Amino acid sequence: MKNEKSKGKDEIEQKNNKDSKIDTIEKLGQLNIPSYKSNIQSITIIGQIEGHMVSPPQNKTTKYEHIIPQLLSLEENPEIEGLLLLLNTMGGDVEAGLAISELITSLSKPSVSIVLGGGHSIGVPLSVSTDYSFIVPTATMTIHPIRMTGLVIGIPQTFAYFNKMQERVVRFVAGNSTITEEKFRKLMLNTGELANDVGTILIGKEAVENGLIDEVGGISQARSKLKQLIYDKKTTEIK
Repeated sequence: MKNEKSKGKDEIEQKNNKDSKIDTIEKLGQLNIPSYKSNIQSITIIGQIEGHMVSPPQNKTTKYEHIIPQLLSLEENPEIEGLLLLLNTMGGDVEAGLAISELITSLSKPSVSIVLGGGHSIGVPLSVSTDYSFIVPTATMTIHPIRMTGLVIGIPQTFAYFNKMQERVVRFVAGNSTITEEKFRKLMLNTGELANDVGTILIGKEAVENGLIDEVGGISQARSKLKQLIYDKKTTEIK
């Protein structure tokens, strides 16, 4: 009887391990995920930022209801000392993006962001929400006015609402980077660069030259900077 129970237990464990591996392959595309205990938590924002409305199933999205609990957990966990934010996003829901950005800005722990493929639209406030920001040389950032899909009522109140939403983005970006509000608006309303829209595309060091991003660099530079910020915070607290 004992042998049969033991055998049944082993079969259940093997099945659970197999299911776990299959789940890992489906979600992350790899079989073995290296486990390493670190004082740095990385959060990835990719695809379209999904807010109150569910995006079509074929879209790759980052859901704000998944990101916000991670940030709260990071803030409360004493073993985590810093945040590394990895961005490759086309933008998305304005309120969801600003909510995540405000939460990152209000963290008590050091944070560093790195724009990898793109930090477009509402990805711009996300990229500047950290204490320090990086962009890889080939990454792009698109700055354009707020747009809305679906039914739009053509009345002055609609324009006023759009303008208020846009000013929230402008003030946040200017307040968390070295770019001025006037310069950001100029880039946002540029009519000579995008074929079917108004706005500006910044590539790599252009984002740094315009004051949006702090430095051009990759993952090693971002990680080193975050470690430095963590060390500086500890040193300040000791004093």
